[in-house]
Amino acid sequence: MKNFLIIVLDGVGIGELPDAEKFGDSGSNTLKNIAVRLGGLKLPNLERLGLGNIEDIPGISKLSAPLASFGKMNEVSSGKDSTTGHWELGGLRIDFEFPYYPHGFPDEIINNFLRHAGVEGVLCNKPASGTAVIEQFGKEHLLTGFPIVYTSADSVFQIAAHEEIIPIERLYNICKITREKILTGKDAVGRVIARPFIGEFGNFKRTTNRKDFSLDPPSDTILNVLQKSGIKTIGIGKVNDLFNYSGLDISQNTKSNSEGINFIIENLRSKINSFIFSNLVDFDVYFGHRNDAEGFAKALQEFDNRLGEIIEAMDKEDILIITADHGNDPTTPSTDHSREYVPLLYFNKKHKGNYLGIRKTFADVAQTAAHFYGVNNSLHGESFLIE
Repeated sequence: MKNFLIIVLDGVGIGELPDAEKFGDSGSNTLKNIAVRLGGLKLPNLERLGLGNIEDIPGISKLSAPLASFGKMNEVSSGKDSTTGHWELGGLRIDFEFPYYPHGFPDEIINNFLRHAGVEGVLCNKPASGTAVIEQFGKEHLLTGFPIVYTSADSVFQIAAHEEIIPIERLYNICKITREKILTGKDAVGRVIARPFIGEFGNFKRTTNRKDFSLDPPSDTILNVLQKSGIKTIGIGKVNDLFNYSGLDISQNTKSNSEGINFIIENLRSKINSFIFSNLVDFDVYFGHRNDAEGFAKALQEFDNRLGEIIEAMDKEDILIITADHGNDPTTPSTDHSREYVPLLYFNKKHKGNYLGIRKTFADVAQTAAHFYGVNNSLHGESFLIE
């Protein structure tokens, strides 16, 4: 079948990077710190692949003969956001930083937003937690109809609105206008994000109708390279938004990790000669950003429980890479991403596991995929393909 599958466990970092202090992330280690907090993790399938060989994680054993090759990867691009992480996994080195707004958006941006989006005012306009912000401003939003605009430590312009006050399609259109007419040039944030919610004051709940409006990558990624070479490219989950659908033949949006895993298994069983790039976002959005270590651990266990199904669906020629795009340590005071190494597990049914070392860049994943398909390219990184 010869499929190449990447599974990005969103936010599942494995230890602070050397420059973590610059980002305020000293001491971050998403996997280990969760395990320490909870007295150990039980992830038998990931353990068999070699997760415990990468890092000393309470509850996860180090094996003498893991099934997968193992290591971890350093991020060389500036930042710790999902866009930068995925673009680097796709073979790019991002030498610029997206704009950030730690004190909220300046008057120029807000005034342009009011004019182009056709709204009379905004609420919040500061960095905030997505769940906290709707509790704090939700009642006023219901009374005024003003959208709740906020950002975070990431380069994002987020717009929260109650689905009965600003209907979904209207919210999406506001985001599209914001992306195309306002947040350009020096203000080109990584993502504009629609954050709809429902419910009544005191019982608001975000829905799964989130939608990201991203930028095109600055140059070809592994998706474009493979697509131009006749390899079918499939994006599952947030991957589609983060690459702005560039280089993708098939895009499958998801509303949960479980749905993403279903798509992964379906594609492994039905597709031939395909590159499958998937993101499982629940770890990050529901647990990392909410400092919920218990929920994070449960989501890891749920993935581990289904990892056996994924492996069973693989052909002997297929390659599986399990990694992440950044950290999101729920045991630290911060509710934002953390600047961490990401785990690297490389599995093929024909090969025994070995040590892949500390990779200099996430882009090694893209080069490994290109090597697998025998495609020449000018992407960054070095292949670790085992032949």
